[in-house]
Amino acid sequence: MPAWLFALLATAFVFYTDDYVIAGVLPELAAELAVSNAQAGQLVTVFSLTVAVAAPIAGVVLARVPRRRLFAIALPVFALANLLAAIVPTYEVLLLLRVLAALAAAASTPASFALAAALAPPERVGRYIAVVALGVTGATALGVPIGTWIGGALGWRATFATMAVLGIGALVFLLATLPKTTVDTEPTPLRAQFRVLSAPAVSLGLLANTALMTGSMMFLTYLAPFLGEVATTDITVRGALFALSGIAGMIGIWAGGLATDRWGSDRTLTIGVGAFLLAMAVLWAAWLLRPVGLPVILLPGIVWGAAAFWNSPAVAARLHRLAGPVAPQALAWNTSATYLGVAAGGVVGGILLTTVGTGALPVAAAGFGAIAFVLFWWAARFPRPTVDA
Repeated sequence: MPAWLFALLATAFVFYTDDYVIAGVLPELAAELAVSNAQAGQLVTVFSLTVAVAAPIAGVVLARVPRRRLFAIALPVFALANLLAAIVPTYEVLLLLRVLAALAAAASTPASFALAAALAPPERVGRYIAVVALGVTGATALGVPIGTWIGGALGWRATFATMAVLGIGALVFLLATLPKTTVDTEPTPLRAQFRVLSAPAVSLGLLANTALMTGSMMFLTYLAPFLGEVATTDITVRGALFALSGIAGMIGIWAGGLATDRWGSDRTLTIGVGAFLLAMAVLWAAWLLRPVGLPVILLPGIVWGAAAFWNSPAVAARLHRLAGPVAPQALAWNTSATYLGVAAGGVVGGILLTTVGTGALPVAAAGFGAIAFVLFWWAARFPRPTVDA
């Protein structure tokens, strides 16, 4: 596979890491800026919600802007927003900077998927899109633990400074490897896009992914305060837990891809969502029995990480199979659905944390997982949509 494809993967990794990385340093950030954990969690929410709203719009409005030029503008803006976040004195200004970084991500993320599809050989379009999508899942698997360790060693501001450096690194990688000129293709007509994306088989699957991401990322965003109540951990142990869950997630990606090829996406999703529900049930039991030893938390945490990432290849493969020529747009909408789920997880989790307490987090996450299970099952009952209906 060409080097530019891995540059696109790295770009997706940087953008998604920037959204999730706050989860690992949430208590320290909240303490220094004199806000609650729930308020600090809204930094994830505002980033995700901005991308969820802006990404589909950017995918259409910026469709004809040369990709090199788009990246050359968006990534420096992203790096600047993170560099300023490393020195910002107040929560309110940091919130605005998260919006700016999110707008850069919204402009670039759909372009990454569309470019991978446009430059791929016809027989490898799905594979190329899947490589870029690996940056999304790798962000939580590797980016969050690394950011947590950096925050633990140098402070949470160093985490944002690191993201600025990574943004410039991704730009250099892209400009060094992307073809100087690319063949521009006409976007699929909007009416045809709408026809496919609104078909129940696709739209219900997008809603299911949103629900699943809401539950999973709600728990990730507020994992640090949950661990603080259930088991005694410092930031070093917390980083190790994130890392182990991330390693399990990378294994889950590979296993989920193999399962999708062997059993199909629908059966793979049934297994993955079921494992997620089981992990949340065990974590809730641990909260009821608190305080518990670290191994009691570790095992369901690993299962949770593996299950969340196990589902990712199945979701992408399912959309690519169903959407046909509209697959790049479907995957761009899936990006929006993912970010919307992260944003909703931050909001709902913050409300629960403030009003009910950390014990409600695994219960609510399981509830969203159950909704996703039903929606995936329902979507599978409908036929594949066609562009020329």
